[in-house]
This record gives sequence, structure tokens and C-alpha cells, in this order.
Amino acid sequence: MTLSTQDSENLPRDFAVMVVETLRGGGFDALWAGGCVRDDLLGLTPKDYDVATNAIPEQVVALFGKRKTVPVGVSFGVVMVLGPTRAHGQVEVATFRTDGKYLDGRRPSAVSFCSAKEDAKRRDFTINGMFYDPVADEVIDYVGGRNDLSAGIVRAIGDPIARFTEDKLRMLRAVRFAATYEFEIEDSTCAGIVALRGDITRVSAERIAQELRRMLAHPTRAVSVAQLRATGVLEILFPNVFGANAKVAVAMDYLDSIQDVLGHLTLPNFEAAFAVLLDIIVRRDTNEARERSAWLQKECRSLRLSNQESDCICWLAVTVLTCQNARQLPLHVVKPILHDKRSDLLLDILDARSKAHLQSSDDVVFLSSYRTNSLPQNLNPPPLVDGADLKKLDIVPGPVFKLLLTTIRNEQLDEVLVTREQALARLDEIYRESAC
Repeated sequence: MTLSTQDSENLPRDFAVMVVETLRGGGFDALWAGGCVRDDLLGLTPKDYDVATNAIPEQVVALFGKRKTVPVGVSFGVVMVLGPTRAHGQVEVATFRTDGKYLDGRRPSAVSFCSAKEDAKRRDFTINGMFYDPVADEVIDYVGGRNDLSAGIVRAIGDPIARFTEDKLRMLRAVRFAATYEFEIEDSTCAGIVALRGDITRVSAERIAQELRRMLAHPTRAVSVAQLRATGVLEILFPNVFGANAKVAVAMDYLDSIQDVLGHLTLPNFEAAFAVLLDIIVRRDTNEARERSAWLQKECRSLRLSNQESDCICWLAVTVLTCQNARQLPLHVVKPILHDKRSDLLLDILDARSKAHLQSSDDVVFLSSYRTNSLPQNLNPPPLVDGADLKKLDIVPGPVFKLLLTTIRNEQLDEVLVTREQALARLDEIYRESAC
């Protein structure tokens, strides 16, 4: 296995090579480290490049200049070196270090600068513990990462319990790496996850959410969920949905069904996959959309998801149920759904559900066809009447005011009312009837 050759147009890679050459020109050791080495060995284009060096932060800043460096974590030996243009990106330069005790389950209480070999041993997994010399085209591997990469294995470096105790989020990272690269989690590493799965709740909600975003937006999302189930982590993450606190027990075959739907999603979107994962909440013993949304909002808040993410998840989960027997829905329901910018995600879920459950695809075919054959102004035409028209009738803003506007708008979307004259006449008619 050799590192992939890249185009000269790959500016981030070229810049990462230049950073190594500059450090060496200054008399320091420097190597690519971590995920960029793993991905390059797999023939993938790294998303970013990290460089490890024996230069301390002050020396890195002096070498590249203050205007081209950002001391993002000097106490941990980390400096960000900025490329000459935005296209070149930036490279994280970290001093070889060994970590002291992890007191908060995330960061070491202290670090000591050390050799490359000692630095490798403090990292999480063997496939992330390799170095690469881009000048000599040589992989430096102190932890057996290259063999595990070839064998398709995610293995903790050293004692799995120690690695996961240092940073509990590594349990989720192991699952994500295994799913993303279609690897297996090594037995003792998997046993470590099972043993410490309850400690995942000590990780901040924001960090857990970020791992879930990466898992669920990836095409292998169903594999990630299967592994979370197998290790017992899923019920720890969502105790009110899949765990002992759940009000409605989730049958194994129902979870299998959820995985099948996840496996048929095509868009790389976290919100759609999350809505599918928590599908059981939407199917509780209530038909009230507001109550279903409240359940979902509670789970979204527990992960500190953004308002935009939460709104999208709730809209998707509830609207999926609304779209059952879509042909029978009135147009004033169909049109706003299809005009919504989230409708692509909705159709992806509906399509995945029909394929996973081997059900009719009538709903998704009808909705897709209607959207394709409709102009935007047909899905969301300018209102025929507005609040000013109601005020001319001396209607005071309030429940009746809103009811009248909604009624006229629905009849417009249903194509019962086509002109403003028709809408005004209908408005007067409804108002007189309500006043009697």
C-alpha cells in the first residue's frame, strides 16, 4: 500500500508539504500525522492535514510569522499555520507530546513534549496513530496502524479501557470509523466500549451531537446505528426512546425496520436520518402533531441541536405521516409541503420507507411528479387578500381575523378561488355568515 499521488493543483496538500519542508529548513523534525495519513493510505483525499513536530509553539510562530499563525492551543502545543490563500487552507501544527492524566474525560491535565514514538502511543486508534514523511514518501508506524488499515480493523492503541477512560467520545469515534471505512472493531476494543458505554453521558451534548452528525450524514449511517445497538450505546444515548426510560418498548424488528430505512436514504443529511432514527416517538399513542413535535423537540434539546436542525427534524418526522395517502390530501396541504425547501429531504425519506418496507411508492411518485410539473408561483402564489382587506371590513385582529385569512388562502391553494374579485366576494360572504 503506497500513498496516493495527487495533482499539483491540490493546493492543501502542496501547502501541507511546504509546512513540513519549512519546519525542516528551520532545523526541526516534521511529519504528517493522524487522519490525513490514514485517508491518504486509503486513496482518499484528506479533509485537512495535521503536522507533528519537535518544534515548540513559540518556535513555530517565529518560523512562519505571527501574521500567518494562530496559537489555537499553545498549552497543548498546537498552532494553526495559515496558507497563502484560502484555497491552500490551513495546517494544524502540533508538538510531539505525551499526555498527563485526563481529569475531565476529554483533555489531559498536563502535557509533556516528547518524541514521535511516544506521541503515537497517546493517540486513540492505530489507524490514526501513523506518521508520514511527504518528502521521503515514507510511512512511520510505531503502533501497527498500517497492518490494521490493510486488515480493516479499528483497534485502540494500548489498553482500550485506558483510551476510552481518557476520552469517552472515542467510543463513538470507533463506531464512526468502523462504519465509514467498512471496518470491524477489534474484539477487545469493542469489549471496552460495552464495558464503559454508560460513561458516554459524561461527554458534553455538543460533542456527542457532532459525532452523530458525522455518522448520520454518511451513507453508512445504518451500519453506525447497528453498531450502536450491538454495543448498547444507542439506549444510553436515547434512554427515553430506546432505553429503560422509554414509555413505549421498541421491538427488535422495529429497530431493524429503522435501520432498513436509514440504509435506503440517499441524501447526505443529518436531520433526515435523525428524524428516521426517532421515528418511534412520532408513532406514540397520540395523533396530535403538536405532542409528537414536543417529544422530538425534547430529544433535540438534550443534544443541544440548533433551532434550525430541531425545526427541520420535527417538520420531517410529522410531515412524513401527513403524506400517507398523499393523493387524497387537499392541495392546500400538498402545495406548502412541496414548496418548502426541506421537501427534498421529505421525499428522500418517503422513498426510503417505500423501498425498505417493500411498500407502494405511490405517495413519493405523486408528490415528486406534482412538484416537478408545478411552477413555483403555483405552489406558493401571492395571496389574493391580506390583512388590509379585512381591516376595510372593520374586522379586528384576533382569532376570527386569522380564521378568515386562512380560509381564503386554503381555497386559493385548492384552486377554488382564482381571482382577487372572487376572493373578496368570498371573504364578505364568510364574514357575514360568521357574524350571524
